Amino acid sequence: MEKIRMLSTLGLMGAMRSLSSAFEAASGIHVDADFAPTLALLKRLRAGEAADLVILTREGLDEMIGEGRVIADSAADLARSYVGLAVRTGAPHPGIADEAALRKTLLAARSVAYSRLGASGVYFAQLIVRMGIAAEINAKATIVEQGFTAERLVSGEADLAVQQISELKQVEGIEVIGPVPHDLQTPAVFSAGRMVDAKQAEGAEALLRYLASPQVVPVLRQSGLEP
Repeated sequence: MEKIRMLSTLGLMGAMRSLSSAFEAASGIHVDADFAPTLALLKRLRAGEAADLVILTREGLDEMIGEGRVIADSAADLARSYVGLAVRTGAPHPGIADEAALRKTLLAARSVAYSRLGASGVYFAQLIVRMGIAAEINAKATIVEQGFTAERLVSGEADLAVQQISELKQVEGIEVIGPVPHDLQTPAVFSAGRMVDAKQAEGAEALLRYLASPQVVPVLRQSGLEP
């Protein structure tokens, strides 16, 4: 069976699990997927790691195109993702409807878990600076190097987790409260592209076309992404 190697941002991990198997059943091409935050993937690609297809934030993909690693014409925007907050299952849902409510909730939290390398973590670090509460939040934050911040809710290390909603939804035993107010965030756009030195160029092209097609929309929505 033909095999294509895909490096993808964590935000699409939930959707890609079912999409990869559907693609494999239809095409007979196996998708060997590895998931990590975009910044970690950029580092690996720059260090020479091989892949046929990459899914990164749009900014990350543009950097790879600029460096001549990804074919510009192959780039396709797949999904839009909002940053949200979650609590442990059964915990009360604090208010986050507007900036004032969000500020109050963040300041009242015992510890807020957010990621260092993911797009959501970079955004959240800037958001709390903009809101003027960075010192207070970081003094008690649970910083996750990479992976799912909501796991820190289950372990009891934090009582609020911040990440892309699609990533929060990957963890059992938690509840998503909702997105950060939309006027406070710019959604991340996840985009795919074919590597210039792809060994399985045709397979990568076929997977790209499938991921950009309307038939994947319900799966994206279900995993917390907007097409």
